[in-house]
Amino acid sequence: MDQDRNHAKNRARTGPKVLLTDTNRWPGPARLAIGLAKAGCRVFGVCPRRGHPLLYARAVERTFPYGSIRPLEALRAAIETVNPQIVVPCDDRSVQHLHELYVYAKSTGASGDGLANLIEYSLGRPENFPITTSRADLLRVATEEGIRVPRTKPLTSIDDLDSWENEPFPWVLKGDGTFGGRGVRIAENPLQAKKYFSDITGLFGLSRAIKRAAVNRDPFWLRPWWENHRPAVIVQSHIKGRPANCAVFCWKGTIKAGIGVEVVNSDGQTGPASVVRLVDNPEMMFAAERIARRLGLSGCFGLDFMIEEGSGATYLIEMNPRSTPLSHLQLGRGRDLVEALAAELTNQPIMELPSVTQNDLIAYFPQAWNSKNELWSSCFQDIPKDEPDLVSALMRPWPERSLLFRLASKVSFLKSSA
Repeated sequence: MDQDRNHAKNRARTGPKVLLTDTNRWPGPARLAIGLAKAGCRVFGVCPRRGHPLLYARAVERTFPYGSIRPLEALRAAIETVNPQIVVPCDDRSVQHLHELYVYAKSTGASGDGLANLIEYSLGRPENFPITTSRADLLRVATEEGIRVPRTKPLTSIDDLDSWENEPFPWVLKGDGTFGGRGVRIAENPLQAKKYFSDITGLFGLSRAIKRAAVNRDPFWLRPWWENHRPAVIVQSHIKGRPANCAVFCWKGTIKAGIGVEVVNSDGQTGPASVVRLVDNPEMMFAAERIARRLGLSGCFGLDFMIEEGSGATYLIEMNPRSTPLSHLQLGRGRDLVEALAAELTNQPIMELPSVTQNDLIAYFPQAWNSKNELWSSCFQDIPKDEPDLVSALMRPWPERSLLFRLASKVSFLKSSA
């Protein structure tokens, strides 16, 4: 163990530089930064300039502002300054920005080769970038690879729902480019399904963009509105059961480490998890291996599943082409994404460090804390206790500090109670 710690310290002196990117204010990037720094990496971040958890993590050497109006310029400036060995996107929008930046870099000829090569090195084969951000295309590829998926239909217009009416209810409608459950609706009848289709295609309208910018302090919604973006929508059959997910680190199509969990508690039917249970599910890892190999992926990604009630069959429902809340957890041999990433960057064997817990119940912080989950006391409480400033920031998320946010939340609560 001492030898492993000395090895980590030696790597830190000349460690590889990792650039984390995030347009949200999720806890995950800061937690990943802490793990990567302990593994000997030098960590930098691109994020909103106020209230982001990366600003409070001592493991981060420097952060750069992530501009919402010209995000590609912000990313490029940070990359040119840091000259990282790898870029790790931590949210869906920054994945899309990196894909756009790759296209831009290739269009500039030889002068953009370095930038394009870095993005390809970080994410994998660029010809498959569009598949990773398209729910319909990803599930089509999964089907071709022998992975179990729900019946799925892309919707180009609201009339396409008429040809789906033989499918029993409920139906699940989802929009591309959405995250955190915001673009997911569960319809109980045809009229509701058509309403939800309109809701999803209008997610990036002016009123929603203004609300997100003013109340949630998230100006990144303004760019898709300005570009008149309409998300592609799919409808899926509903799998009755329990949600599950996995997170992996892969390199050139090969899985190096992976973690699988079933969701024990979440924010509503479609929201993010707050408590999970570690599981060994071969079907989930089979799906991750097939998709990583087929698409030639590198870096971190996650897959979401439903475990069917009764049969126990595992259905892939979508992909997150980025690091997920599981990515920082160091859970021993074969389940340590942080050490696998560091080992790949340093061309060293993966250090087999002991798991941070033997408890199979994991409570995410601050999600489980804020929800006052009754399971809290029986879980491994994933609190970054060595980072008091970060803990304090996570307990008071940036948007919730504004009077406008509190007023909007109060109005929403009163409407739902009426």
